[in-house]
Amino acid sequence: MVLAVDRGRWTCAPDADPTLRVVAMRARELGRKPIVVGDRVGLVGDLSGKPDALARIVRIEPRTSALRRTADDDDPFERLVVANAEQLVIVTALADPPPRTGFIDRCLVAAYAGGLTPLLCLTKADLADPADLIAGYAELELPVVVTRHDEPPDALRTALAGRLSAMIGHSGVGKSTLVNQLVPDAERAVGIVSAVGKGRHTTTGAVALPLPGGGWIVDTPGVRSFGLAHVTPDDVVAAFGELAEVVADCPRGCGHLGPPADPECKLDDLVATGGLRPGRLAALRRVLTALNAPAWS
Repeated sequence: MVLAVDRGRWTCAPDADPTLRVVAMRARELGRKPIVVGDRVGLVGDLSGKPDALARIVRIEPRTSALRRTADDDDPFERLVVANAEQLVIVTALADPPPRTGFIDRCLVAAYAGGLTPLLCLTKADLADPADLIAGYAELELPVVVTRHDEPPDALRTALAGRLSAMIGHSGVGKSTLVNQLVPDAERAVGIVSAVGKGRHTTTGAVALPLPGGGWIVDTPGVRSFGLAHVTPDDVVAAFGELAEVVADCPRGCGHLGPPADPECKLDDLVATGGLRPGRLAALRRVLTALNAPAWS
């Protein structure tokens, strides 16, 4: 598994072994195919992990999920951020800074479209009550964990155990603090996986860190915007299994937002016949609205 990428070198953990680090280069036959953190790859050459040893990546295994973003909503170029993560941990502070639901919604869109299970992690609960924010996402049946600065993040640790999870959040929400609590040796580990044999410590890219109890957490840099130019409304609805077949009968180009924008959306018919709770549809449409909101919302 790829743990970090830097200047044409990939730090890998063969067989996802948390104790071994192998530096590799891309084989010429792979061309310019993106290789990102979380990718499962085939390696040949020197797999000893010794200083100055260099292996080659000759194969990229099919991805089970893909967290993608664009720089903004007018940028058609997709950036693959993390591959094969099972869940996306959206870290949001309840205060200092205040929560930005627009950013949460856009991260939910990216998770649904990319095949990741979203997990909302609310920090700084010692400064503000999380009840209202949690209630706002209840109809989406979104898993939520709450942390405080004066207590260990035990609930989050349990949710991450044995899984590959990507963590995302604005600067200042406490993401780095959580990583350091979850991975006590995080600072040293980041240095090891990102040095790629050159002794250089960088935190500008995503880095996968092994969790003491098993599993991996991918720490991504703090972001100010999350572009979704690559996502369509159908990509989001497809994550809700019970709704995917229904929207197949919607008019071409339906955004599933309901009247007046989409007066013939079949989701409204489903509510009318009792097949879908009005609150669940309203919550889904709020998330879909994020596709039309500014990338920095």
